[in-house]
Amino acid sequence: MTMTRLTPWNFVFRRFCSQKGYEEDFVKYHVPLTNFQRTLLAAGSAFVSITNPYRGDMIACLGETTGEKALIYCQKQLRSTTEGQRILDQRPRIHSSTIDLMALKNLPDATIGKTYSSFLEVNNVSPDSRPPVRFVEDFQLSYVMQRYREVHDIFHAILLMPTTMLGEVTVKWVEALQLQLPMCINGAILGAARLRPRQRKLYSNYYLPWAINTGKNSKFLLGIYFEERWEQTLEDFYKEMNIKRLM
Repeated sequence: MTMTRLTPWNFVFRRFCSQKGYEEDFVKYHVPLTNFQRTLLAAGSAFVSITNPYRGDMIACLGETTGEKALIYCQKQLRSTTEGQRILDQRPRIHSSTIDLMALKNLPDATIGKTYSSFLEVNNVSPDSRPPVRFVEDFQLSYVMQRYREVHDIFHAILLMPTTMLGEVTVKWVEALQLQLPMCINGAILGAARLRPRQRKLYSNYYLPWAINTGKNSKFLLGIYFEERWEQTLEDFYKEMNIKRLM
């Protein structure tokens, strides 16, 4: 299905914070590592992430120190489409300084923008909470990781998954299959062990099969330029992406 043609959203998507902004962030936050330091950080962050899955800083560190091959794969997937290549070229950011959250809130129901806005409000989440990438050596791969972090909440929103453990594990399965990031794979597998008995039944019977089907059969979600699709309806988006509703 051809992508819906949207009206210009220059007041929502402020390009002055994209391309140049990420170059500045990379220089500001990048920390070069030796192979030994990278191995040590990966081992330490993996241990802490397993024992305390709420340590977002350690999960972020684990993703950066173990994800190079997966990031190369994601980069290749982005380059394979016109939309994905434009993301790499323009390096858009999801941040309160680059999108007008009030404008998204005023969009019609069941649009991507309104759904994302409602998700942020209901779950008390901010697009400014994602930490900068520090330990990825390659500039473009660093941006790919940053992009993943910043669209993670959009994935939650469009897949209609809350920030509960069940919702998080379900999204992690979709991400694991699509992005191949070790941190997503670990989160999907280990996170399921923390589900309560009732959640495990729902997970086994409905959520896991749906997540696997979505991750394997839908289009590459990281390659979607969401900032140009705020007005697109979820129904049209699902048809285009080959996503079926869970319920």
